[in-house]
Amino acid sequence: MGDRYASFANSGPGRGLVKRLGLPDPPRLRRHRPGDPLIDGPVLLGAAPGGRLAAQVRKVLEAAGVEVLDQPLTEGRHGALIFDATGITDTGHLGELYAFFHPHARSVRTSGRVIVLGSTPQTTAQRALEGLTRSIGKEFGRGITSQLVYVEPGGEGAMESTLRFLLSGRSAYVSGQVVPIGAGTPPVPADWELPLAGKTALVTGAARGIGAAIARVLARDGASVIALDVPAAGEALAGVANDVRGRALQLDLTAGGAGERLASYLSGPLDVVVHNAGITRDRTIAKMDADGWSSVLAVNLLAPERVTAALLDRGLIREGGRIVAVSSVSGIAGNRGQTNYATSKAGVIGLVQSSAPALRQSGITINAVAPGFIETAMTARMPVTLREAGRRMNSMAQGGLPVDVAETIAWLASPGSGTITGAVVRVCGQSLLGA
Repeated sequence: MGDRYASFANSGPGRGLVKRLGLPDPPRLRRHRPGDPLIDGPVLLGAAPGGRLAAQVRKVLEAAGVEVLDQPLTEGRHGALIFDATGITDTGHLGELYAFFHPHARSVRTSGRVIVLGSTPQTTAQRALEGLTRSIGKEFGRGITSQLVYVEPGGEGAMESTLRFLLSGRSAYVSGQVVPIGAGTPPVPADWELPLAGKTALVTGAARGIGAAIARVLARDGASVIALDVPAAGEALAGVANDVRGRALQLDLTAGGAGERLASYLSGPLDVVVHNAGITRDRTIAKMDADGWSSVLAVNLLAPERVTAALLDRGLIREGGRIVAVSSVSGIAGNRGQTNYATSKAGVIGLVQSSAPALRQSGITINAVAPGFIETAMTARMPVTLREAGRRMNSMAQGGLPVDVAETIAWLASPGSGTITGAVVRVCGQSLLGA
């Protein structure tokens, strides 16, 4: 089921009515298409005195063919505003943010981008940057996204993958997020259009919806994909595997010996593991039976935990590998009727954050994405009032698409994202839930 309201709001008659009545106004989002420029329009780059990142940002963007300006346009609109706030070391310097954003707040074009670069959240002034970026995401509208990227000292050479993602149409439904870039210099892909060339990726729950989109995007980016799902989804799974010229594996990850069966199937180590398989069994906890609780935790949390352990124990995740787990905004904010689901998805975040320090020693990163309302067959079956609330209660006033989740996972899976680990990135259009 499509979003009929959004289609109407973007029609000629609809635009006028939406404005007159003050109704939610979902913009047309700029999503990635092969061959698109990185950003639609020049980037205005500013910096607080003493900032350490602006020069590197300029170098990266100009090498990518982006026009970078020191002075604002006198005509037209900017594709993005980027501000290096690493020089803001005390609260007395927070006025630098106002001085940059106040005069240029209306200068960003539809589906433009705002990025603030910080140094560490462990100071008063730097932590204040989060309030700024999240508020801009809610104020600017028109599909403009706003992000904060904390770059540790020594991580200056690790920004390119993240800048490319956040400026591009790949991040259309990601806004109000905080991305931590650690120290180090990850490898640079030979071709940024094929960053996963030569890599092998495993995607669980790949037969349909978000999982199928993940498989397709990883394959588009050059990966050889193993698409895994339960035997009952075999026909759909085979279709996805054929589409991406990958391999299909029918396996119930909650069954005894699933880890051993998976290990025996693999012909070599994996470069990317995406834990996407998940189920819902929605009931309030007072009405939920024991199986409704245990089955959701078994699929959504215990399976990723056990599969990750089995692969690591057998050396089947290559040094420098990437693990990405799919959580949910329900795991962050909770949700009525989803105590089981929210518990499992909060547990996924716990798995990511508790595993990251040890895995870092092997150069393996582990991160989570937390989707909000995504247009899938499952959300299409929701009662209309809940479905409309899910679509409208975010800064984009619309639901996301499976490809939005897939693009975020592909960014975290890229070799160039090798100093991002233990992060949780919401793909929710800056949902009001848990905001």
